[in-house]
Amino acid sequence: MAVGRLRLGVNVDHVATVRNARGGALPDPVRAALLAIEAGADGVTAHLREDRRHITDDDLARLRASLTKPLNLEMAATEEMLEIVLRTRPHAACLVPERRAERTTEGGLDVVGGHDRLKPFAAALRGAGTRVSLFIEPSIEAIEAARAIGAPVVELHTGAWCHAVAAGDRGRADEEFSRIRAAAERASACGLECHAGHGLDYGTARQVAMLPQVIELNIGHFLVGEAIFVGLVEAVRRMRAAMDEGRALARATPPRSS
Repeated sequence: MAVGRLRLGVNVDHVATVRNARGGALPDPVRAALLAIEAGADGVTAHLREDRRHITDDDLARLRASLTKPLNLEMAATEEMLEIVLRTRPHAACLVPERRAERTTEGGLDVVGGHDRLKPFAAALRGAGTRVSLFIEPSIEAIEAARAIGAPVVELHTGAWCHAVAAGDRGRADEEFSRIRAAAERASACGLECHAGHGLDYGTARQVAMLPQVIELNIGHFLVGEAIFVGLVEAVRRMRAAMDEGRALARATPPRSS
């Protein structure tokens, strides 16, 4: 298949996390979003959690008013969040699992067991003109369930793979990457747009960029951490370069035989 440009969505949640640790207005996630776009991001992602632990309703309103690039709102599948999306009309909404006790999203959405609840939810979002994506585990079963729900986009959870890479567990990392590759290939074969995210750094983003079926990466925590040392603009530029390097390798690599 043709290897197109890989989009980068920058998640600004943890800029708000730093702000909220002390209170007040700084650092401002809206300023971070605008700097990320200046540095080469194709869009901005923000997760409005039910407990508002980082991004707030005011942040969301200001992001919606300030951005000229797409805003992707991560959200739980609740009536409260649906009402917010219908009111604010972000470009995209990504349905994610949400548990109060977790530090961050720790796994994919249960799209198999949640089919009956998620299908009308996705339909309501589509009816409002918002692109719907589902944050799922990289499995064939989850891909098929997402297609049955009617979401045109899936985002593959890359956390288990990234954790294995960071731990130096080569066997587990290879196994997890094979799952991501197979899921991306199946998503493309089903006509679904395939994204990926969670735990990615420069190295893992470069590697996943070699999968031509993946057309968008959403990255946040790593970039906010890097910004402490090199600044957000430079961190985003380096990420953009790593992704472009991976894409160039994909174009130079012969396609796998089926």
